[in-house]
Amino acid sequence: MIERQASDDGELASRARGGDREALETLLRRQYRVVHRLCRRLTGNDADADDAAQEALLAIARGLPRFDGVSAFGTWAYRVATNACLDELRRRHRRPEPVPDDPAAPAWEHPPDEVAADRVDVDAALARLPLEFRAAVVLRDLCGLDYAEIAEVLGVPPGTVRSRIARGRAALVPLLARNQTSEPERPKPVP
Repeated sequence: MIERQASDDGELASRARGGDREALETLLRRQYRVVHRLCRRLTGNDADADDAAQEALLAIARGLPRFDGVSAFGTWAYRVATNACLDELRRRHRRPEPVPDDPAAPAWEHPPDEVAADRVDVDAALARLPLEFRAAVVLRDLCGLDYAEIAEVLGVPPGTVRSRIARGRAALVPLLARNQTSEPERPKPVP
């Protein structure tokens, strides 16, 4: 199924390059969720992810004439999205930081479920990683790209990808452990 969609994406890209507007719309609709998920993990928040995903989709549409088909369309789209995220993160550093909310005010009316809390923990830990490690870890562990695809997306050798993933994962361990508020309850041995 994934292989079929990849070949369909290549065909859609070819038709879109030829001026087929419907093919372009279908291609961008297919890519949106994947691109937005990548942007969300790299930027660390929904607002910047929305901006980066929008920029990425515009860049994909504008860049289609330069897509040569040597790599899979999805790999090329990841590269475009990663670059859009890097640009958004650079812009973010030039913007003033928002003033934090009153810490005494409740953050939400109902506490989040465990899945949402885990997502927040992972997002917070990822945000503390250096960008080159974060990008490699997100592309591998959350997007499922192989080392060669990540190397192509990031424009670095596969050995560098392996190193960045290993160092990024190693840096995540203490960050995620620090976010654990309590030890899980262990079953008591039966006498």
